[in-house]
Amino acid sequence: MPELPDVVVYIEALQRHVAGRCLERLTLRSPFVLRSVDPAIDSITGRTISAVRRIGKRIVLVFDPSTSSGSSRAPSTDGDGLFLVLHLMVAGRLRWREPGKKPGLGPKLILASFEFSHGTLFFTEASSTKRASMQLVRGEAALGALDPGGAEPLEATLEQFHDALARENHTLKRALTDPRLFSGIGNAYSDEILHAARLSPLKLTRSMSDDDIARLRDATRATLLVWIDRLRRDVKGGFPEKVTAFRDEMAVHGRFKQPCPVCGAPVQRIVYAAHECNYCATCQTGGRLLADRSLSRLLKEDWPRSIDDV
Repeated sequence: MPELPDVVVYIEALQRHVAGRCLERLTLRSPFVLRSVDPAIDSITGRTISAVRRIGKRIVLVFDPSTSSGSSRAPSTDGDGLFLVLHLMVAGRLRWREPGKKPGLGPKLILASFEFSHGTLFFTEASSTKRASMQLVRGEAALGALDPGGAEPLEATLEQFHDALARENHTLKRALTDPRLFSGIGNAYSDEILHAARLSPLKLTRSMSDDDIARLRDATRATLLVWIDRLRRDVKGGFPEKVTAFRDEMAVHGRFKQPCPVCGAPVQRIVYAAHECNYCATCQTGGRLLADRSLSRLLKEDWPRSIDDV
């Protein structure tokens, strides 16, 4: 799932490509993508996108509240503005194509297309589960209701960061990926943050020392900023085309059994449900292997207890 660094770079690209532009036509290619009924989705046709915003991992297209072309409805007030909220989920992506250029995408992948005079924005999903969505809401109150309320990791003070962690007693992995606690962090970047902070993903939030919390906050900010800058350089002022949670430059995420870039020990993982947690036992857990819910139960006494056993 695209997380905060990916979404930030998407938003910057959308600001360059569609902000200040009039949406000439919106075509829904999938009946599942639209998750709202009122306001009607065609009410944004002919309106100008005045801004692009982020709510957690969601992208928000802000439409000019003035009357759309061909409409007799009176102009709206700012508080009555229209917001199209795109949630990419795991496999959703945005693609930009200039006029006359073919999408280069299978027709079944396209959920919706947004046509402008200077190009087309395609909303795609490379999955049959149809989890990606868009929702049109009216007014700041309705938009705010979609915000889970997590602290912004790049803006939170040390005190705010501490308060978010201490709100509930969860593992660090779960806390960082809970959108009610922290905004925009998911499975991939939580692995990278915890590796940078040299903290176990299963350490409980209320057992952390002040030094642990400060180190985690610093690692969170540094990791996210480094990746935002790296993704910006990859895009080179264009539009993101290769948005993925697995990158060769990552330290531990998606790198099971590969050497840790810090100590050289093989990266370990815990698999649970449809998710996995990647970590370095030497750097993060004092050499102790964390029990995998399925494999450790199967192996029982044969389950290795330390990285040396591996």
